[in-house]
Amino acid sequence: MVRHFDFVVVGRGMMGAAAARHLARTGATVALVGRGEPADWQTHDGVFSSHYDSGRITRTIDQDPDWALLARRSIARYREIEAESGIGFYGEVGCLISGPAGGDFVNAVVAVAERYGLEAPLLDRSALRVRFPWFDLPEASSGVFEQTGAGYVDPRRLVAAQVACFEKAGGICLLDDVVSVTEAGDRASVALKGGGSLTGGRVLVATGGFSRAPGLLPRMPALVVKARTVVLAELSPGQAEAYRGMPSWIDESAGPADHFYFLPPILYPDGKTYLKIGGDPIDVMIEDERAIGDWFRGEGRPEAITHLRRLLARSIPDLAPVRLLSAPCVTTYTTHGYPYAGFVAGERIALLTGGNGAAAKSSDEIGRIGADLVIRGRMDEPDYTTDFAVHFR
Repeated sequence: MVRHFDFVVVGRGMMGAAAARHLARTGATVALVGRGEPADWQTHDGVFSSHYDSGRITRTIDQDPDWALLARRSIARYREIEAESGIGFYGEVGCLISGPAGGDFVNAVVAVAERYGLEAPLLDRSALRVRFPWFDLPEASSGVFEQTGAGYVDPRRLVAAQVACFEKAGGICLLDDVVSVTEAGDRASVALKGGGSLTGGRVLVATGGFSRAPGLLPRMPALVVKARTVVLAELSPGQAEAYRGMPSWIDESAGPADHFYFLPPILYPDGKTYLKIGGDPIDVMIEDERAIGDWFRGEGRPEAITHLRRLLARSIPDLAPVRLLSAPCVTTYTTHGYPYAGFVAGERIALLTGGNGAAAKSSDEIGRIGADLVIRGRMDEPDYTTDFAVHFR
């Protein structure tokens, strides 16, 4: 007999786990389908996810009011999720965003901070030097620093916390990959890679770049998947202690090609502490599902690794890491630059995807939007200027 649920969420990543938690809290019957992180990336034959990491920047300060609101609402729920799950994932160390003083980038960040009444002062170069002695910025730089309600999240642990809350509310996890989602009369059918199927009154698909997989959905969403590389700098215990006051940092001081984001000392699952830097100098597109898997089995792009090492050495001149490592990641972009949240076909199958390189911090609110969509059967988010509409190829 095929098992039926009120709702099925496909994809056990940051958006999917968040949506599943919000749905389960309503008392509905909910299944969350996905295998989770593979033990061995090299031999894994299924999907991957970019949340297989321990550090992502979180902050409300932003150039874009909608992204700021997505983040603000998510951040407001972090401590509640930690308390309910018993899993800590939030490091409130603050976030600095810097760029040319008086330029459009910094001015836009200041405007959003003022719009939401954030405690995020604008600091000139001399104040930045005093407040953040580790960082070397150009003389013409200024920065906005959000000290509270900002820092980093551990995405692995955030997903684990969401899943723990979901199961605590009565949700059911199914550790399998999904082959296809199709309409079946008054319900949607979800075919599993391991064999068999289940059905849901409505199904929410939250599968990131793998949402383009042939046959997964009735219609192909318009998505661009980009290969990303990050560099990790291992710290000695003494270095980790010396850098303990570092915030997260986003810098646009030296032009688009030298844009970077930086994560402060974070303890990783291997028991070591790392700094992380990312910011690819050029975009590299990934065209299909097989290529995404191949990318995740590698170590990143050599040219990007060299570029990021140079930026790290320039930005923190006194850093002498124990060793430098690299890792692959992907980001999934939508047509309008905001997450997709909408129905794919009829009123049974909906899609929630497209982090646009900015969604980890905001994933709980994005998940809430997806959950509300399948509960109501329509989008109803008047506080946002975007409509989150799904675009198709």
